[in-house]
Amino acid sequence: MSVMTATQRPPAIASKLADRRFVILLAAGVLAAIVLVSFFAPVSEDNDPSPTTYNNGSAGIKAAYLLLNRLGYDAQRWEQPVSGLASVDARKTTLVLANPIVPPAMRDEVKAAIAGFLERGGRVLVTGVQGAYLIPGAHTTSPTQIYTALCFTTPEGQGALARAGQVSIDDTARWSDVTPASRVQQRCGQDAVVVSFRVGAGEAIWWSSPLPLSNRGLKEDASLRLVLASVGEPGRRVLFDESLRAANASIWDTAKGLPIRSLGLQAALVAVLLVLSFGRRSGPVRLPVRAVRGSPLEFAESMGHLYQKAGATQVATEGARRRLLRFLHERCGVPQPMLKGSPLEIVEQLQARLGGDWSGVGEHLRQAEPDGGKPLSPATALALVKALDGDLEQLRRRVEFSRSE
Repeated sequence: MSVMTATQRPPAIASKLADRRFVILLAAGVLAAIVLVSFFAPVSEDNDPSPTTYNNGSAGIKAAYLLLNRLGYDAQRWEQPVSGLASVDARKTTLVLANPIVPPAMRDEVKAAIAGFLERGGRVLVTGVQGAYLIPGAHTTSPTQIYTALCFTTPEGQGALARAGQVSIDDTARWSDVTPASRVQQRCGQDAVVVSFRVGAGEAIWWSSPLPLSNRGLKEDASLRLVLASVGEPGRRVLFDESLRAANASIWDTAKGLPIRSLGLQAALVAVLLVLSFGRRSGPVRLPVRAVRGSPLEFAESMGHLYQKAGATQVATEGARRRLLRFLHERCGVPQPMLKGSPLEIVEQLQARLGGDWSGVGEHLRQAEPDGGKPLSPATALALVKALDGDLEQLRRRVEFSRSE
């Protein structure tokens, strides 16, 4: 019996083998491209706002963690429970708490551990409102003015933190209890945003925001000088706390920075190509099922005739009024209780916050208020809706212009 060679195979079998080789080679090429892109393509997303040493985005503090090691500090991540601070040599250690997240049930325990660390001569750098809750004697409140952009601070006094110079920082909170025990080092306008004060044998330093410590803020010379003045002299042990974030961490946190979404999309594309290369030839041939549906315009016209027949012009004007009130609260900062008052009070709030004459907004809001009387005519309701939408667009341009200044 003779053995069939490759040249003696039937044409159908030879064609299938060639197709399989082609698909295998195509899949291998795509897989190689995915691997190369995964290793060498830069990260395109920067949407992680957490100031941690694992975050290499603009809001992370990984650059400060690595830089301090190069400058002679013993920078480490602290991922143990805060009770472990009792075994640390506090006089030679600085603890960094960048916007810590502490569950209410643990707040007293964490505060006591940090207080003991300070009493033994430790140094603590803490940021944000939540961080201030953990330091004995810290008192913060809301800022006195609204900043639509970063604040450039004004140094105060001759302290080491003031000599860092003018830094960029978010004025999200201010120090409210300025006493001889607390030394204001930097201000945003009238708001104290960088403060140092003694606690026992140690020293606590509070910033209103971790921005100078972040990867984005550390590019400025003044921010770097402020960081170095806050952590203390070289040679100290600097502990970047990560333990107060473990409760909110997930299994995907370790994969941050990798193009996981891109890998998934490319793998799905390869799978689709493989299915189409074989399924198109071997799958059953069927006509697509077409679902008979009415036109969307038919539904819109029916609803329009229904509202016209009922004379429900108040529905349109009320919808435009609510859109404007929601914008006044969310983007213009008008308090919710004030929106329930008279249009004159709303106009006064707008003039105080944005400047200019907004009396037209008040007049349109007054006309759109439901009074239970005779409904508006379609022409009048249409004009009022256009006027309210025009007011909203004018306010949006004013808010965007204020933020760009």
